[in-house]
Amino acid sequence: MELRVLRYYLTVAREENITRAAEILHITQPTLSRQMAELEAELNTRLFERTNRKIALTEAGMLLRRRAEELVSLAEKTELEFKSSGEELTGLISIGSGVSAVVSKNLPDLIQTYSNRYPHVRFELHTGTAAVIKDQLDKGLLDVGILMEPVEVEKYDLIRLPEKDVWGILMPEEDPLAQKNSITPADLQTLPLIVSWRIVEREARAWFGGGTDHLNVFCTYDLIDNAVPLVERRLGYAFVIEGALKHFPGLVFRPLSPAVSNTSVLVWKKYQPSSAAIQKLIELARNAYKA
Repeated sequence: MELRVLRYYLTVAREENITRAAEILHITQPTLSRQMAELEAELNTRLFERTNRKIALTEAGMLLRRRAEELVSLAEKTELEFKSSGEELTGLISIGSGVSAVVSKNLPDLIQTYSNRYPHVRFELHTGTAAVIKDQLDKGLLDVGILMEPVEVEKYDLIRLPEKDVWGILMPEEDPLAQKNSITPADLQTLPLIVSWRIVEREARAWFGGGTDHLNVFCTYDLIDNAVPLVERRLGYAFVIEGALKHFPGLVFRPLSPAVSNTSVLVWKKYQPSSAAIQKLIELARNAYKA
C-alpha cells in the first residue's frame, strides 16, 4: 500500500466523486478508477458504494479512511522534521486539548512566543476529549497535549500550567437555583444531573461526601456542546467547567460550594524521540511555567 495511493483514496473519500477527485489530483479519471480498484483488490474488500451521482464509503472504507489519515499525517510530519536544517528551524507540531480557560489563556501565549522565535514552524491544533487526546499521543499522531490532572505519570512527562479550571452548575437563568451565588451538594440531591465523566469519576464522590449511587444522573457527556441543549430543554443540571463555556443565552453558571477545581498539564509521551521543533517547544514551556 503506497502513501501516494492513500492520498488518492482520501481525496476520493472527501469529494465523493471520482471525476472531481481526478481533477483535483491532476490525473485522468480512468487512472484514478484503476488505482481505487487495485486498492480494493489488494485489501480484498469493497471500499465504495457506487451510485450514478456519487460514491460513499462502506464500513471497511470508513475504517481505511481513519487509518489512511493517520498514516499520511505521520508521513507528512516525518518529512517536515527532516527538512529542518542549520539555524532555520522548521517542522509541524501537533497539539491536542479540550476546551477550558487554562487552554484558552496559555496555549495562544505559548504559540505566539514560539512563533516569534521560530517563524517557519507550523502548528496543528486538535480539540477532543481526554481519552481521544491520550490515544492520539500514544499513536504518535499528537506531539503534545493539554490534559486535566490527574495524569498517568508513568506514561507521560509533564509541565504543570499555573491556572485552575473551576467546576460549577449550568442551568436556566430563571431556575430558582440561579438566584444563589453557589451550589451545594444538598441543592442537587434529588435533581436530574447531566454530568461530565471527569467529575463523576473523581471529584463528585468527594464533593458529595461519599457515594454517588443515590444521585439522579440523567445523562453523562464528554463535550459541553452536547450537554447544553439538554439544559436548555430543562432536562437536567449540568456539571461543567466555567472556562469551557461560551455565551449561551438564557443559561447561567454557578460555582460549586465547597469549591472544586482542576489543574492542567502540558504532556508528551515518555521515552519518545522528539524533533528539534518539539524539543524547543518543551524547553520554552519549561521556562515559561517553571514557577
